[in-house]
Amino acid sequence: MGNMWYSYVTNPDTAPDYKNPPTFDPLFGFPEGREERTICATREELDRAKVPLKKRDYCVDYYMKFLECRQKHFPRVWSYCHHQIHEWEHCQIEDTVLRVKEWEREKRLKERAKRKAKAESMEAME
Repeated sequence: MGNMWYSYVTNPDTAPDYKNPPTFDPLFGFPEGREERTICATREELDRAKVPLKKRDYCVDYYMKFLECRQKHFPRVWSYCHHQIHEWEHCQIEDTVLRVKEWEREKRLKERAKRKAKAESMEAME
């Protein structure tokens, strides 16, 4: 509820739009650079494995390992595949944390740009 209040009521001008890509350089503030997120699976492999579109995120590699294990050990999926399930769920959590951090970074950079613009306009008036 707090993010919705921030985005739509108190600060709609500095709230990031989660539907659009970031407005700032993704390497800004990272002097050594950032590790690029990649997916090992190709689109053909995802189609062959019949992975639903909502599961095609950065954790799809772990999900495909789970699907292979589930197909191999079907009646006893939990007994044999709990490690793959855990890895996939852990990746989902890490992805969520990373997306929240990116939203917060974008918000802070927008607020910083707003403060800098206000300071520059005050200096120009003096």
